[in-house]
Amino acid sequence: MTDPIADYLTRLRNAIMANHRIVEVSSSKTKKELTKILFDKGYILSYKFEEPAEGKPQGTIKIALKYHPATKTSAILSLERVSKPGLRKYVDVSNLPRVINGLGIAILSTSKGIMSDKEARKEHVGGEVLCYVY
Repeated sequence: MTDPIADYLTRLRNAIMANHRIVEVSSSKTKKELTKILFDKGYILSYKFEEPAEGKPQGTIKIALKYHPATKTSAILSLERVSKPGLRKYVDVSNLPRVINGLGIAILSTSKGIMSDKEARKEHVGGEVLCYVY
């Protein structure tokens, strides 16, 4: 697999389109941090990190998706990969993106870890723009 983050986002996107309640993805440090940010910002209901089974190289992440109780629409309307392996997108602190004028979030990989665009502004750091969520 050449782009595990794109695979992670695609699995979430497909589960939302199929109205699944739980999606299971393979685990990595980056995916764990992405999941924590999605949970902290209220885009997913909950998550659980599972340890690898006997003889398996990596564990899994079980993510409970969040839907509106009356309309059954997902909390996540769009997941968009920005920086790709073929074309990386880096921004400095003065050019941090605002997704839907602040209603969505941009997730960045910075020297201080993976964080949202609002946290990066507070920390005054730039980095690689991984994805947009709204």
